[in-house]
Amino acid sequence: MQTTQKRGPLARTIAETPTDIWNDSCAVDELEYAIDFGAVGATANPTIVVDVWNKDPGHWADRVRVLAVEQPRWSEIELAWAVVEEMSVRGAALLAPTFEAQGGRKGRLSVQTDPTLFRSAERMVAQAAHFNTIAPNIIVKFPATAAGISAIEEATVQGVSINATVSFSVAQAIAAAEAVERGLTRREAAGERTDAMGPVITLMMGRLEDWLRVLADRGGVIVHPSALPWSGIAVFKRAYDVFRERGFRARLLGAAIRHHLHWSELIGGDVIITLPSAWQKRFNASSVEVRPRIDEPVDPAFVDELRLRLPDFERAFEPDGLRVDEFETFPPSARTLRTFVASYHDLLHLVNDALVPNPDLRSIVT
Repeated sequence: MQTTQKRGPLARTIAETPTDIWNDSCAVDELEYAIDFGAVGATANPTIVVDVWNKDPGHWADRVRVLAVEQPRWSEIELAWAVVEEMSVRGAALLAPTFEAQGGRKGRLSVQTDPTLFRSAERMVAQAAHFNTIAPNIIVKFPATAAGISAIEEATVQGVSINATVSFSVAQAIAAAEAVERGLTRREAAGERTDAMGPVITLMMGRLEDWLRVLADRGGVIVHPSALPWSGIAVFKRAYDVFRERGFRARLLGAAIRHHLHWSELIGGDVIITLPSAWQKRFNASSVEVRPRIDEPVDPAFVDELRLRLPDFERAFEPDGLRVDEFETFPPSARTLRTFVASYHDLLHLVNDALVPNPDLRSIVT
């Protein structure tokens, strides 16, 4: 494994502050690079799984064909999830030394529940219980929908470390953290251990910013050009303040990176930032000063303008800006759910293509 990045800005972020870095993929080569500078986790979702497949399509198509021979009764759905699990287990093995050294609090790989189940708490919990058996250091993603919040509590009771995803607002982060607290309390009351669990609550900062840009363009809204890049950061910092005030045991995780503020402005917090490999390399080559900024407030003028001009920012920023029954219809949530479901269907198509190759694409043999 290479060691050229150990002195980079991301290594300093991890070594000198409470802030952790995760790799925003389960691709082995990318995860090895991340671990080399000190990353302590990784993540996967349907889009990431498809990306990993497309980087080595021959290997994964062959694996599907082998699995189909070994399990002739499996449908394309079961074969697809076998691929997800295989990718996840490979990544989890690279993180196992960190997991063991940190007593389970770090060194985990996220696996996402079936995105089509976002309305079924019972089915998500059942799938999470299975994922919890495939490797010791798995953490399971649940969407911050109404059913997802219920599933988070029940899975936590069962000892599953959760990662709340499809989350863009302070209200969603609080609801997920409260569900974790209820689950941990119930588990402790039953005499079960919780000290080695590592729950996290994701805020997808860049996807919120993406949506606000769409709104501004669609409505012809004039917003200071420097305000929009601070939108997701403002939501994250407000949620972080609430988490500290209320003593939530889950850690916040910043995701959907669009620029260096999504890293540099969170430095110093007891939080996680999940970075795609391309951003890791850019940040490691940058001259951005590594210093704590988590407690530096976002310019109030930017926050006020965003609240005034873009009501969906207000809904994301205020702790009571959304009801639980509004979570899945909040536009950034709906857009991301649609993306994850589409990527899941793409994965099923890849599996089907491996099983039944398209004869029209074959070369003509003379």
